Amino acid sequence: MDLTILIVDDSPFIVDGLAAILTRKGYTPISASGGDECIRILETVKPDLILLDIMMEPMDGWETLETIKKNPVTKEIPVLMFSAKKITPAEAQEHSMSIDDFVSKPVSPAQLMDSIQRIFSRRNDVNLETLVAQNKGLDPAVIEEYGALRKSIEVDRNLLVVLKSSSGMDVPGHEVSREDVEALRNIEDKIYRSERRLREINDLIGKAA
Repeated sequence: MDLTILIVDDSPFIVDGLAAILTRKGYTPISASGGDECIRILETVKPDLILLDIMMEPMDGWETLETIKKNPVTKEIPVLMFSAKKITPAEAQEHSMSIDDFVSKPVSPAQLMDSIQRIFSRRNDVNLETLVAQNKGLDPAVIEEYGALRKSIEVDRNLLVVLKSSSGMDVPGHEVSREDVEALRNIEDKIYRSERRLREINDLIGKAA
């Protein structure tokens, strides 16, 4: 398989456990004990995926993510966020475009592998579909938008499931704050708009010479 995954977590116990799981599944793990070390490692190593915890000190996962995405050399590396902390609708809205998936701790091996494989499969699919679109002479900007939409829709759908569960929206009688309800509706609206635009681009690809 020969794919490298950088694990970033300030708990040595969690890092060792995740590294063992990834090794058994044929991946090559690299460990970082926090955001600062992650950034230092990325100066010389470009992993195929970053598995990034949110709750770390002094640089938390969101700050680390921002630094990764600001760097032209590392911004295209897919990032799988994970945390025992409940992600808020506001955080989801702010960071959904920068992440490739989110899983909650404790992470089962099956859940972790499903997420990792989903990220790699999506990337492979988009690369193949991009080649088809390029061969048909589609506008490069539209091709780039297509890839971004494919990722955005999958990430937002997953975040929506996680957020609805953590907010208690599906629990009868549980009161959800107005801000959370509005944020969830905004995510649903974003998914709808993205799906509509993706269908338009698929029509363009189908009609291209």
